[in-house]
Amino acid sequence: MENYENQWIDLAWESINQKVKKTSLIIGSQFPSMTESGIYTYTTDYWRWVTGFWPGLLWLLYEENKYEPFKDIAVACEDKMDEALYEYTNLHHDVGFMWLLTSVKRYKLSGNMESKKRGLIAASHLASRFNIKGNYLRAWNKNGLNEANSLGLSIIDSMMNLPLLYWASEELGDPRFSHIAKAHSDTVLKEFIREDGSVNHMVEFDPYTGEKIKVLSGQGYSTTSAWSRGASWALHGMALAYKYTKEQKYLDCAKKVANFFISQLPEDNVPHWDFRAPRTETIPRDTSAGACAACGLLELSGLVSEEEKHIYEKPARDIVKSLYDNYGNWSKDDEEGLLSGGTFNCPANLGIDISLIYGDYYFVEAISRLKKV
Repeated sequence: MENYENQWIDLAWESINQKVKKTSLIIGSQFPSMTESGIYTYTTDYWRWVTGFWPGLLWLLYEENKYEPFKDIAVACEDKMDEALYEYTNLHHDVGFMWLLTSVKRYKLSGNMESKKRGLIAASHLASRFNIKGNYLRAWNKNGLNEANSLGLSIIDSMMNLPLLYWASEELGDPRFSHIAKAHSDTVLKEFIREDGSVNHMVEFDPYTGEKIKVLSGQGYSTTSAWSRGASWALHGMALAYKYTKEQKYLDCAKKVANFFISQLPEDNVPHWDFRAPRTETIPRDTSAGACAACGLLELSGLVSEEEKHIYEKPARDIVKSLYDNYGNWSKDDEEGLLSGGTFNCPANLGIDISLIYGDYYFVEAISRLKKV
């Protein structure tokens, strides 16, 4: 019975491979971001945070299928990203998203030393963004979304970039990178995670004194709402923090956020863009939040006791199954993305019910994880 119930995982993996073999002929070594009328738009600024997801997706597939064209495209993308790596000025805290999924992944798969060097340079860039007064990683170099001073702005997405610092410490046998990652995680525990497991998106600090100034709504409905993708970053990121440090406080946090996330899921198990936004007929979902959270839940299920495992593994399976059944573009040749139903920035009315490259990436990661469970 178990094998029968899991057949959809192999079918999903095959659907992904067939779809990406077609779209890779179109996308090549460009950097897709989100779709417009079903067609992926591209960024030509190699410092944009989304650049790592397409080559990262290809590496996930290549790891199992060894389809050489996927590897060739991923390597070509990584080479192009050197422009941003060595230009430095425009880089931000999302260098983890960019080089963990590309250079670090390639190094782990093949031992390529140039890729290792790129990963270590990116980790050094990230470490240099640490504000010692406030114990936080500065998010961006400039901020056009609100009135906050970018010098003091930190956002929950940061948790997904910290594994780059833990990896660098392991590679170099030098704890200075992991000290920064843990110090920032402790600030997130204090200032971002609410008692009920919901999450702040943005917090502004005084960059000179380190004092907290205020919470900002960011891409959430309000300063007290619960942006679902932010919750997924926190859930997944805290699970990874525990994986690297084995410090119980991070596991407790991951479980608290996971329990909140699971409790807020609608009937089809795919989250709305904000769990506390008014429930209207037109409120959009965010499949990217569901895919990332599913990965975090699967990570968490492997870190808790055997008795707790099902608490997190079953919801993860339910989310991914619903994404595959209800939001997949498997037979739609006019849709280049794997998943529909992504929401980029609802408050700004940008990118509603579209494919997002990071949603596609985390869906592939989730199916890859399920194949290994």
